[in-house]
Amino acid sequence: MPQTLLLRLPPPGQDETEWLTLDEQGMPANVKQRGPLSLAAAVARGAKVTVLAPATQILLAEPELPPGSGGKLARAVPFALEEQLTEDIDQLSFAIGRRRANGNTPVAVVSRSVLQGWISELSAAGIEPTAMYADMSLLPENPGQTVLWLENERLAVRRPGMLPFAVELSPLTEALIVAGVIADPLESAETPKELESAILYVTREDWARVQDEFERLLEKFESLKIQILTDGPLPWLARELTNAESVNLLQGDFAKGTDYGERWREWRTAAVLAGVLLAVHLTAQGLQIHKANHESALLDGQMSQIFSIAMPADKMVDPRRQMQAQLDRIRRSGAGPQYFLHTLQVLGGAMAASPKTTIESMSYRERSLDIKVTAPDLAALSRISQFVGKQGLTGEIQSSTPTAAGIQANMQFRSPGAGAHK
Repeated sequence: MPQTLLLRLPPPGQDETEWLTLDEQGMPANVKQRGPLSLAAAVARGAKVTVLAPATQILLAEPELPPGSGGKLARAVPFALEEQLTEDIDQLSFAIGRRRANGNTPVAVVSRSVLQGWISELSAAGIEPTAMYADMSLLPENPGQTVLWLENERLAVRRPGMLPFAVELSPLTEALIVAGVIADPLESAETPKELESAILYVTREDWARVQDEFERLLEKFESLKIQILTDGPLPWLARELTNAESVNLLQGDFAKGTDYGERWREWRTAAVLAGVLLAVHLTAQGLQIHKANHESALLDGQMSQIFSIAMPADKMVDPRRQMQAQLDRIRRSGAGPQYFLHTLQVLGGAMAASPKTTIESMSYRERSLDIKVTAPDLAALSRISQFVGKQGLTGEIQSSTPTAAGIQANMQFRSPGAGAHK
């Protein structure tokens, strides 16, 4: 997980930006720094940038919205806040947070031009934020006290279970009265206002400015605790950065584009493993295909050898189809396979009776088997013919030629009912 750069934009009228680098556990990795955005951009390289925008230009609200999500919920927000808005809704950007347990949904509203100005200013400095929150939205909630944050002339207030709000008014006493933290002495009420317990977060400089005024107001509080922010408010606010109720302003048209580099870093290990598995799968498939091709080549060779023996007079083009066609012709001619098999059985016995005789070629058609043999002498040919005749076949020597090895002859064996042919 990369480091986070927490960057706080200055309020209107100020120029210097504050930033703080947080480590992977969300703890400050160095001291707070201040300066122009160009200096912050140098620190932002390789870090996840979260921006805090001045809440004086942002409306935080918590309307009760109808059930739903996505576009339906977004369309309902402007109407739910209609009484609190002073600008045309087309000029505003509405960011929606996670629905709370009480059924209300936190919403942040900011002028589109203001938000675009912040984004453009950051982009010009080379900074692309992943999230942007109102700085006041990180004001911590204390279950038993009202939390006050005083910075310059702005007083931020957060009561238990409620969203924070801010009052910009001087003197401080007037701001506390308007915020409802202390009672207004000019108002007469039948029931006196209940005193509040509060904790005030303030820098050394601001405390030196308002200390006397607060000391005069102590009786207006049930209790008042002062917490000095020695390093300023930014490290204090950083503790609430993971607060699920903070609403990211970068939504809709202002949503950050997909960071494919970051996505690749997140999924790199899984992608590499998937690539290795794919390579192993393809290699295994390749080996199987190679083995199948080798076996197919062997079968083709054996088929060619059988074809040359069974059909020596035919030119081999497609041995499988040619032999199948020949078998089909045999079946159509009425010469069933039983005749062919019986003839081969008889031929086998005849060759056993004349062991020095070899078959050169053979062909079968219409219940007739034509063979070319080489025998040691005419007596061997005669024994073959006699053996065939005893098995119920007709055996004829159609021609013979003397050779160095003996006699080469063409013979024909016919099943009963088969006609002689040349």
